[in-house]
Amino acid sequence: MVKKKFVKKALKRVGALALSAAFMVSSLAGCGSSSDSDSSTSSSDDPITITVFSQRANYSGEQIGWSAKVLKDKFNVVLNIVPNGDGVFDTRMESGDLGDIVIFGSEPDYITAMNAGLLFDWEEDDTLADCGSYIQENMYYNLERNRDIAESETGEAKIYGLGYECATSSEDVQFSLYTWDIRWDLYKELGYPEINDLDDFVEVMKQMKEICPTDEAGKPTYAVSMWPDWDGNMVMYVKATATAYYGYDEFQLGLYNPVDGHFYGALGNPNDESEESPYLEMLKFYNTLYQNDLVDPDSMTATYDTAVTTKTKNGGTFFSIFNYAGYLAYNTEAHISENKMMRSLKPAEASPIAYGLSVLGGNNYWAIGSKSEYPDLCMEIINYLCTPEGCMTYLYGPKGVMWDYDDEGYTYFTELGKKCSNDNTTVLEGDEAGDYAGLGTFHDGELQINCTTWTADADNPDSNGETYNSEHWLSEQGDALCDIDQDWRDYTGCTSVDEYLASGKYTVSPASAYTSTTQSDELKTTWSQVTKCIVEGSWNAIYAESDEEFDQIVADMIEQAYSYGYEECWQYSNDEAALRKAAEDAVSSQDTTSED
Repeated sequence: MVKKKFVKKALKRVGALALSAAFMVSSLAGCGSSSDSDSSTSSSDDPITITVFSQRANYSGEQIGWSAKVLKDKFNVVLNIVPNGDGVFDTRMESGDLGDIVIFGSEPDYITAMNAGLLFDWEEDDTLADCGSYIQENMYYNLERNRDIAESETGEAKIYGLGYECATSSEDVQFSLYTWDIRWDLYKELGYPEINDLDDFVEVMKQMKEICPTDEAGKPTYAVSMWPDWDGNMVMYVKATATAYYGYDEFQLGLYNPVDGHFYGALGNPNDESEESPYLEMLKFYNTLYQNDLVDPDSMTATYDTAVTTKTKNGGTFFSIFNYAGYLAYNTEAHISENKMMRSLKPAEASPIAYGLSVLGGNNYWAIGSKSEYPDLCMEIINYLCTPEGCMTYLYGPKGVMWDYDDEGYTYFTELGKKCSNDNTTVLEGDEAGDYAGLGTFHDGELQINCTTWTADADNPDSNGETYNSEHWLSEQGDALCDIDQDWRDYTGCTSVDEYLASGKYTVSPASAYTSTTQSDELKTTWSQVTKCIVEGSWNAIYAESDEEFDQIVADMIEQAYSYGYEECWQYSNDEAALRKAAEDAVSSQDTTSED
């Protein structure tokens, strides 16, 4: 039954001239209670198309597969995903319409849209209370942080969004992203050579290529296959390797040391020529790999799917600093049955970052566009993805088909769910797939918004004290998957990736309430020119055929970036680092006070 309150709200939004349209909207998207996550409408109604503009998406077009069916069944919607290509955000800003659901991968863009009045106030007409009750009841600190951001930026204490990767406890840390995965079967074959630093790492990669020159498709192998889609201010793989090696977090136009708050500019410090740039150091690391025929030459034009779903899964790469481009992609049932696996082995000198989990949420945001005709429906969808079932479904697929809880409340994969967890190209077919049979592979149906609500290491209140992270489920703490898995366990003395990373050096990046200061229009223009120069110059440097050519390309990049205003961008970033450190120190001080 449609709530009268919703009808009144819909009529108020569209106005008297659109009365009939308002009745149609109200009949399609009434808000249910938090205990009833299924808000599906009559099957006779045509589905509503919800446009999702996601700066984090790598996909364009209609969402397909199992997640499309889940959302169609629950909300009678079809999602149209719009990714953030070159100039897309600016174009949509100029049009005044960002879409229905908006995913911001950049905090400055979130604030820019907020200041421009292009985001919907979640508390307007009690939308959050009526359609987002689970969020309101369980993500208080996240919401209040966003209220504080709005008050600081606009002078009005409103809620325009929700930070992603929200935690349920500020005492936990997350290790699982920078896992330093290598082909362990090949490493064993080489006799476990020592890897103390990046030079050692390059040598081991060279040796792996000697014993494994082609992949399963007969194509040349490489140490790594990259892609440019997620580059941002700098080349993603380059900046992320500094994070994985030194524990310095990607920050503004450079890297931030969470231990002492020092900022390292991507191209160095204009005020101290002697200061080394971790970004340029890692840029040279990848050029060294390239000069040894260890970087996939297609990297500069590759997509995530071609680099990971195709090449990594075919055994075309030997390592990844990221879990999703490493063991999560390579360790399929087929490879495991052949005694082949990627497992973690970081250089001894590496101190990868471990993020302190934040109840405030991260600096990517879920929001609703102010021009949306269906803000209540958008809120319902976001609210569902914040519920335990919605979060689990986002991560692992439909309940009862891919995963479930046993009689004691512990989480487990079904046989099909385990197959899909090990290999997301698993085809959904047969009785075990139920209503989802014939909807392609698991990967086809993964929600292409590419933005979570809860962090995987948040507590799942529907389980028996477990988190959303399957690696920590009791049901997953079994025997080694194969002999090579047991070999890794014997070598490291660990049974899981998190245990391994926690057993060595790592750097904790504490959570805080820091938010970026809004850039002036002039700085935004300068920033765009400088970052474009750095990204393009970095890719050219990776492909340099000699050290001399590399040095010349880097020198030219630096000169050009300075001519565009690199010093101004560095100064802004350095000032922001001081603000971030102060925010982190404030949290640390509060923790100490509370303990006392």
